[in-house]
Amino acid sequence: MKKPRVLLADDHTFVLEGFKKLLEDHCDVVGAVEDGRALIEDTLNLRPDIVILDISMPRLNGIEAAKKLKKQIPDVKLIFVTMHADLAYVNAAFRSGASGYLLKRSAATELMQAVQSVMNNKFYVTPLMTKEVVASFLKPTQPRLATIEDLTTRQHEILQLVAEGLSAKEIADRLKISHRTVEFHKTKIMEQLNVHTTTELVKYAMAHGLVTTA
Repeated sequence: MKKPRVLLADDHTFVLEGFKKLLEDHCDVVGAVEDGRALIEDTLNLRPDIVILDISMPRLNGIEAAKKLKKQIPDVKLIFVTMHADLAYVNAAFRSGASGYLLKRSAATELMQAVQSVMNNKFYVTPLMTKEVVASFLKPTQPRLATIEDLTTRQHEILQLVAEGLSAKEIADRLKISHRTVEFHKTKIMEQLNVHTTTELVKYAMAHGLVTTA
């Protein structure tokens, strides 16, 4: 049986090395990257069967990277391996096109199970989260306040770059839009998320995994 071709994405080199060792006997690890933009570029060039990625990555977080990848390569399988155990992240990951969701503390024992599941067109959620995921579907729907998941793709990009410390001019140059457009989006984001200063906005982005604090 042909080994699945796997691309790894995490902003910690030691994590990438650990994943390689876990997978190399059963998979063809075709590459490893440390940020979301590089992930998109290498996935488009290498066309792996599976991408194993984190949520918190520089330049573009894993959720937004996943959305872009699934639009361009619908058949690619995405497995998130992350420290985030909150249900909001699980929901966001699967809405972005994921087929699997693991926690880093369980990756060593579950990673190959997840790979085998998604290659068989099944979904995989770590048993550490399964009860909570099922329970979330059984709860009655309640009105909710606006969250980070309500932001547009452009707003996500701007929020991440603000959190990474770029100025409005630098963001405008990076995204090839006007300084005024950046300021407009930033103001709108702050209104939607009910934050009032750039510092609060940065803290919000860090708390919700758009940028890593390490």
